[in-house]
Amino acid sequence: MAEKKSETRNTITRRRMLAGTALATMVGSISLPGVNASAQTSSANDRPVIGAIGIGGRGSAILKEAARFGDVAAVCDVDLKHAEAARAAYDDKPEIYQDYRRMLERDDIDVVINGTPDHWHSKVIIDTCRAGKDLYTEKPFTLTIDEGKQVCGVVRETNRVVQVGTQQRSERQFQTAVELVRNGRVGKLRQVWVALPWYSTKGGPFKEAEVPDSLDWDMYQGQAPEHAYAPQRTHQTFRWFYMYAGGIVTDWGNHHVDIAQWGMDRETSGPTSVDARGLFPNAGAEDAFNTADRFFSRMKYDGGLEVLFFSAVNDKRTYGTEPCVPMSDDEVNWLFGNDVPEEIKTYDRNGIMFIGDQGRVFVNRGGIYGKSAEELTENPLPDDAWRVRPSADHMGNFFDCVKTRETPVSPVWIQHRTVTACHLTNISLRLNRPLNWDPVKECIVGDEEANGWLKRERREPWT
Repeated sequence: MAEKKSETRNTITRRRMLAGTALATMVGSISLPGVNASAQTSSANDRPVIGAIGIGGRGSAILKEAARFGDVAAVCDVDLKHAEAARAAYDDKPEIYQDYRRMLERDDIDVVINGTPDHWHSKVIIDTCRAGKDLYTEKPFTLTIDEGKQVCGVVRETNRVVQVGTQQRSERQFQTAVELVRNGRVGKLRQVWVALPWYSTKGGPFKEAEVPDSLDWDMYQGQAPEHAYAPQRTHQTFRWFYMYAGGIVTDWGNHHVDIAQWGMDRETSGPTSVDARGLFPNAGAEDAFNTADRFFSRMKYDGGLEVLFFSAVNDKRTYGTEPCVPMSDDEVNWLFGNDVPEEIKTYDRNGIMFIGDQGRVFVNRGGIYGKSAEELTENPLPDDAWRVRPSADHMGNFFDCVKTRETPVSPVWIQHRTVTACHLTNISLRLNRPLNWDPVKECIVGDEEANGWLKRERREPWT
């Protein structure tokens, strides 16, 4: 559904637009040594052999990116229609699999691209690493916090290269925002706003349907609880069911919280408390989408830092769902409370706002804005300033690291900490109470029930 853009979104000053354009031109022209000079090659002897698992919409997109650097030899999907379409896209050369375990038995495959639904991410990562192959995996990194701990252990144990698909880490405007904040250009950092779009999750109940001949429904469900088939539980809209995903909180949240914690210098730590609330448009209806689509989370970190993590109520979107349900004033006030800036209650854009005692900078996929960004061309960071690790091509960085055996720019131990903050937000809003988190011991303090939510039961034989 096309939404009418608010007046706020259309009133960016011409000066800011020109500054943003100048900055984009400047940062786009910077030479970043060692990013992917060795990865992109046409030499057959230098091109890794690729196998892809989960090649629907997003999976096919990242496979296309990977095919710049290697040769696609195998494609695997529980839906054979997806596998057949992928095979045709690569001149009918790749071999088709419906069970990824058979594909992993091949000795000639060097690299695996993982585009499976969220509830399969952890097991595919672990099985791929133990099969002796490197892997590029889509986000969200895991479905539970416990799975993240397991995956990090296996990646270290096997010494495999694993890159998580948080591609914003390789986009210059996000790198610039992080460098500005880490170098004090907004003064002492006090607060960060992390705004996600409001993706409606209204829809259902959904009727049981006949399983398509092309789909292995039992394997699609994998570790998730067994359930009757409905098309809404697969492909794009699986992310609106908690048994398969974490909704918008982990989907876009894995991207934006990553940048927030990067700028805060809390990449390998996490919040000490989380207090979240959420609105569920289907009110607990059976066989309906059940993730929250509007939420607000207040996360506190050591050093007095605070993150306000929320869905922007005027950035309304749909993705295989019914239109967004209008919010009443009472709902807005309940969701955000009385102690947040009024600006947040009417926010109409997604992105990350870093707020310091001397200014603020906002960044999203559209650009970077704020006085410190506008002045960067005349007042660049000094030569000895703290810098992010260079990367201008996320997939290219992964293939570079496959060759050099270096750690990629989005490693599992950082993304485990990122998605942990998102998982804690979901746990808090689903239990409707605040949580105290110990980021060293990685446990919820003084709440046995909530600690039970750090893992999930896994259906046999997919454990």
